Amino acid sequence: MAGSIMDSILGMVTPDMKQALATRFGESSQAVQSGLGAATAATLDGMASKSSDSGFVSQVLGLLGGGTGQNLVSSLSSIASGGPTGATADLVNRFLPMVFGSQQGQVANAISQQFGLSASSGTGLLKMAAPLVLAYFGKMQSSGALTASSLGDMLRAAAPSLRSYLPTGLSGTAAGAASATTARATTAVQGARVAAAAPPRWLVPAAIAGALILAWLVIRSMSTPKPVQTAASVTSEAVNRAANTASDAATRAWAALGDMMKVKLPDGTEINVPSRGVEARLVSYLNDSSAPVSDTTWFDFDRLLFDTGSATLQPASQEQLTNIAEILKAYPQVKIKIGGYTDNTGDPAANLQLSQQRADNVMAQLTQLGVDSSRMTARGYGQEDAVADNSTEEGRQKNRRISLSVIEKQAPSA
Repeated sequence: MAGSIMDSILGMVTPDMKQALATRFGESSQAVQSGLGAATAATLDGMASKSSDSGFVSQVLGLLGGGTGQNLVSSLSSIASGGPTGATADLVNRFLPMVFGSQQGQVANAISQQFGLSASSGTGLLKMAAPLVLAYFGKMQSSGALTASSLGDMLRAAAPSLRSYLPTGLSGTAAGAASATTARATTAVQGARVAAAAPPRWLVPAAIAGALILAWLVIRSMSTPKPVQTAASVTSEAVNRAANTASDAATRAWAALGDMMKVKLPDGTEINVPSRGVEARLVSYLNDSSAPVSDTTWFDFDRLLFDTGSATLQPASQEQLTNIAEILKAYPQVKIKIGGYTDNTGDPAANLQLSQQRADNVMAQLTQLGVDSSRMTARGYGQEDAVADNSTEEGRQKNRRISLSVIEKQAPSA
């Protein structure tokens, strides 16, 4: 089954498209072809891991409505040449976090490292694999051959055979890869124990998320191993469960934002945003002349992802940053403050520094997207101004946020 799905999906990639990808990324054709196969398999594998979640399957089917499959098929050549743009970019940027949650950047990096590609090439190949996969299932839905039940069954049936397409580890054999994985897990566990006095700060345990993403890919690519009763193997299973839990949480968070809708801005630009997302709420506030500027009115970003314990934004954050930049450009009189916040876990001084770095990075990204830096300020507040109970993980997650406050809505009168 997996061979059939993979063959069908990769069969949509013409020689010209492969060459276009290689040229755009500046990589060898062979490396790009192998990387695209791995990215496609990883995407299907991520979908298969959620195939029993009716909410996830329904969301995927929702993305495929309105002739999406045929539209994507006709756009594949242009996507290969220039990457996804417009509505296709919106679709890809919504789909990939649904599949990978906060692990999207790590999956892209693992593919890059496996095939000797740059980090940007790994990300680009994931963004090529996404429309390929959606185009394939979209065509099936258009023909009436795809339902929630059949999609789930198809993914579950394909999952065991996907290992032949996934990366097999740097050591070149399944046994060697398993050994390397166990060693990485052991090292990560030892590092985690050093910091065991405090609970994890971010969504996935900081000491082990980066080290074990390759393990996630490798373990799923191998046939079922004999049980190995070691602390490292048990911990690896626990980490995978934690990663899946985090990914499921991200999917639920996406669902809570509502259906996508188009919002037209004063300069004629249209953005595609979730109906209950921060962009829609911010535009509504800016359009409401009776809504006063207030230092107590804040808008929390709802789709920004940072690398664990770092101020580095993950690629999945680009969609929301672009939307916010378009809004600010359409309302040139608006000035904003960007606030960074953490929970109360760990050292307060370190939290304050990290929150400032993240706020600064968001401001820098918006500046790169065309917003005049003189219209923005950034400040880290650390663990101040908690909006939820820090004694629970859910509360701590809400307190780890980037927020936006409007400090001026209209130009001062002369």
